[in-house]
Amino acid sequence: MEVDLHCHSTASDGALAPAVVVARAFERGVRVLALTDHDTLDGLDEAGVAAQALGMQLVNGIELSCIWGGATIHVLGYAFNREAPALQQAIAELHEGRWLRAAEISKRLEAKGMPGALDGARAIQQELGDSGNAPARPHFADFLVRGGYVKDRAEAFRKWLGSGKLGDVKQHWPELAQTVDTLRRAGAWVSLAHPWQYDFTRSKRRKLIADFVGAGGHSLEVVNGMQPADQVGSLAILAREFGMFVTAGSDFHAPGQWSELGVYRPVPEDLPPLWARFKHVQQPTAI
Repeated sequence: MEVDLHCHSTASDGALAPAVVVARAFERGVRVLALTDHDTLDGLDEAGVAAQALGMQLVNGIELSCIWGGATIHVLGYAFNREAPALQQAIAELHEGRWLRAAEISKRLEAKGMPGALDGARAIQQELGDSGNAPARPHFADFLVRGGYVKDRAEAFRKWLGSGKLGDVKQHWPELAQTVDTLRRAGAWVSLAHPWQYDFTRSKRRKLIADFVGAGGHSLEVVNGMQPADQVGSLAILAREFGMFVTAGSDFHAPGQWSELGVYRPVPEDLPPLWARFKHVQQPTAI
């Protein structure tokens, strides 16, 4: 695919540096890329220089964490003003929250007989490239593997770090409506990330999307990597119902994992792609 609006680098929980992500995307035919690291803009400068050298269009991107209905939800923002005060403040608060979250994850793991998790996860993160941000759950997962507590990342998430498990710490995130408002105030186009990854019933997922639209969200990520085709179809129906733009992306984190840059299922042709707006309108009017 020529467009990929969801990927990660070492600025958050990805395995490759921002410039390497850009180069890898270009090699795979991507020409419009959004680097959407979790709760940080730290990778955008490096990615921007690399994209310019290759003649690619890099769209300002971010994936912000928030809470809705007691669950952690991710919201993607695009083509925003990076210096917007509301966004800068939100990122600073999330930065602090992520360090508190990492400390709490470490404390919980230690209580279960796995000491030194924060330092161990931080060391793994620094091996990849030190962004100054707190280690994320994938870094803790790798610590558990190295320590012999689990056999692989999948087991780490299944037993300790996945949704609803001991390491799933949520309390530091803002509410969904607040996060959408923050991005809108920065002039962003706003998309709801991977709606099918949340462990919701169909009715609860529809309520999430309705509340997202009510808060000012523009778009739905109907395609996230190679998710099952029936999920794409169900999300497409919801996008039509609510009159939304759509986004798609690989959600790439590392080579050899569940996704690859520029690789995802086709987007239904009748749905309006949000990325078409990037070519003509750099960002909507901030409110």
